[in-house]
Amino acid sequence: MTDNPFVTHRSLLFTVAYEMLGSAADAEDVVQESWLRWSAVDHAGIRDPRAYLVRIVTRQALNRLRSLSRSREEYVGEWLPEPLLTSPDVAEDVELAESVSIAMLTVLETLGPTERAVFVLREVFDIPYGEIAEAVGKSAAAVRQVARRAREHVAARQPRMQVSRSEQQAVVERFLAAVRSGQLQELVEVMAPDVVLVADGGGLAAAALVPIHGAESVARVLARATRVGAAPLRTTAVWLNGAPAGRLEIDGEPATALSVVVENGQVTRVYLVRNPRKLTRLDEPSELAR
Repeated sequence: MTDNPFVTHRSLLFTVAYEMLGSAADAEDVVQESWLRWSAVDHAGIRDPRAYLVRIVTRQALNRLRSLSRSREEYVGEWLPEPLLTSPDVAEDVELAESVSIAMLTVLETLGPTERAVFVLREVFDIPYGEIAEAVGKSAAAVRQVARRAREHVAARQPRMQVSRSEQQAVVERFLAAVRSGQLQELVEVMAPDVVLVADGGGLAAAALVPIHGAESVARVLARATRVGAAPLRTTAVWLNGAPAGRLEIDGEPATALSVVVENGQVTRVYLVRNPRKLTRLDEPSELAR
């Protein structure tokens, strides 16, 4: 325990920044920048340190998000969030787990910076509209309008993940077994006919540059992936972003983080993160909090 509010709320601040940015590396930079600003102010006059710190992090994350927009537009192939190894405990907070899922973060990427900040602060962290208004530099009335538009936007695009964690875990284990086998029929059987695969290599690792549609096409892509190179592929079930997922290794080094969406006992979306710069947070669980 500590009486330093920044240390007390650090996991919360990282989670806010990560949900706004989809990048753990950028979120850590934002938290560090926020620490420098926190250290430079007189804490005696701050009545609510938590709200003050969330406001600082939000502003820094907005600045970072706006500066990143051009580089993401020029990104090679599909851009996916940086996956985080998490403990199974994160799944106990259903709303938090859903908000940090790869599927949800991919949807949040389609929002503008201010819409994303307002959605994250209101829908995930239940921050009052007045405090959000201070953080994003708008009136409370304007923030309510932004929040409504953002909710509608997300609701129209987010996958319907109405399955229990135990069901998701069972399907993921079947899917990983099929990936390990490399057998087309096994892969097809665990996926929905209209499954979509999205891969992110960032120009640094082999990956499909556009989404792949249909169970047979996705199965062929996954089957080829198991036969690349001389070294055997090892698949391990892990928890990523609050959900059962997979880690694929070659020679003991992470080669792919695999996340899926499950509906009606089948995989409906597959996310493959292969960019090596996004595979650095798969050894130690990240601390997430609301």
